[in-house]
Amino acid sequence: MSLSFPTLKRLSFAHSTIYTCLLIVWLVPGLATEEMVFGFTHGVGWILMVILIFAALRARVVPMRTAFAVSVLGGIAPFFGSYEFVREERRRAALGDAAQPVIERPSASAPAPTTPAPRAR
Repeated sequence: MSLSFPTLKRLSFAHSTIYTCLLIVWLVPGLATEEMVFGFTHGVGWILMVILIFAALRARVVPMRTAFAVSVLGGIAPFFGSYEFVREERRRAALGDAAQPVIERPSASAPAPTTPAPRAR
């Protein structure tokens, strides 16, 4: 599994789907086993999403706002994270850099930026 933006987006939507199923079985009386299964899956899924999103943040695949939505607000409802993935994807498409990382790292072959020397008066 790659740590790419599309992969993380798909995982976020899968987590939101699991959470929707949890809400449904929670509302229907008599589905205690299903509630336990979806609750456990949601909890473990959220923990895995937090680990992956922090790795993606460190690799500069996602911005801080998306990482915050997935890690902090995702504990309440993972829909926040899914929405932020859609919002970030639209932002990237508008800028024309959908496949680019959020912040590009300078390459090893690129010359180091120079600052001009102070002018003598």
